[in-house]
Amino acid sequence: MPGKPVTDQQVRLYMTDRLQHSQRVAAARAGFNERTARRIEADPRLLSQRKPSRGRTVPDPLAAVWEPVLLPILERDPAVQAVTLMRHLQLTHPEAFPDDRVRRTLERRVRDWRALHGPERDVIFRQAPEPGRMALSDFTDASALGVTIGGQPLEHRLYHFVLAYSSWEHVAVVLGGESFTALAENLQNALWTLGGVPPEHRTDSL
Repeated sequence: MPGKPVTDQQVRLYMTDRLQHSQRVAAARAGFNERTARRIEADPRLLSQRKPSRGRTVPDPLAAVWEPVLLPILERDPAVQAVTLMRHLQLTHPEAFPDDRVRRTLERRVRDWRALHGPERDVIFRQAPEPGRMALSDFTDASALGVTIGGQPLEHRLYHFVLAYSSWEHVAVVLGGESFTALAENLQNALWTLGGVPPEHRTDSL
């Protein structure tokens, strides 16, 4: 049908029918005209295998000035704005750039150059804690506090639990070292103090 692209399935059907039928009949059975059939026979590859790559359809308006004029400016000052480069071109090449017609092209070119060759940017993963959804907990060695019982130093740690959103805290003394048992018991105690263990965290092991 006019205006409707030919599919790979139609090409396969045509090439199969062409073994037994004329070009006109095979084309009609496949659903396109003889002109398309002649084009397919000239290049029997499937349409998906010979899609032309899209290239530039118009000449690059910045080809003569990008590398010799604009790149040195960007390399000296990567933060320079595209509008500043546009004004520079209008001053130095008034005949070639009498107006802002290529400004959009220049902005895209500068943006792409910065992405590939500009200065590195800090990668920031912003955290936005939600109420009741995130907490942090850890053990802290408390020997530096110098706590003693009967003159003997008390070897202990502090279990610290805090909600990320509200900064609500719970601290408990842990005798001995860090262990899964100490973590599980103190996490459970912190959650009960908070108001109860959420249903999704209630298991027999806790």
